[in-house]
Amino acid sequence: MSEFPSPPPVPQDRQFVLGQHLRLSVLTSAEETDGRHDLSDITLPGGAGTPLHLHTGYEERIWVVSGSLTVWAGPDTFTLRSGDFYAIPMNTPHTIKAGPDGARSLNITSPGKFADLIRRSGTPAHLATPETEWDMGLFQAITEELGDVILGPPGATPADLERAGE
Repeated sequence: MSEFPSPPPVPQDRQFVLGQHLRLSVLTSAEETDGRHDLSDITLPGGAGTPLHLHTGYEERIWVVSGSLTVWAGPDTFTLRSGDFYAIPMNTPHTIKAGPDGARSLNITSPGKFADLIRRSGTPAHLATPETEWDMGLFQAITEELGDVILGPPGATPADLERAGE
């Protein structure tokens, strides 16, 4: 049996956090793919979730490496576990919540936009402390610039939009 060498570590200038909510390593940036896609390694602590939102400029693909993620996307709800994959089309209201033990996933956005959002709004991981907070104002401004739309707070699901429209 042959042994393969380990990949190089992700450089520190490609690692970011959003407060205590999310840790992201940019594995492939949009600049490296002529904008076609990006690839991020994301870790969420147990119970961390996203606001209800949609992307008007890119689609999102999630592959769970470890832990679990519950995804509410349009009318669908799935709990993804290690090895599971899910694609969220553009303009689909969705939210994601890590299971009790957290989750690690590989996320691909196409065209590449999400890694740039976190790079521009997050804190470089090597500068983060346990007191580092998420700058929601900056995050919101960059989100809007990229064509994302926040539809509700963490915990809201697409079904809440349907109930509000009734």
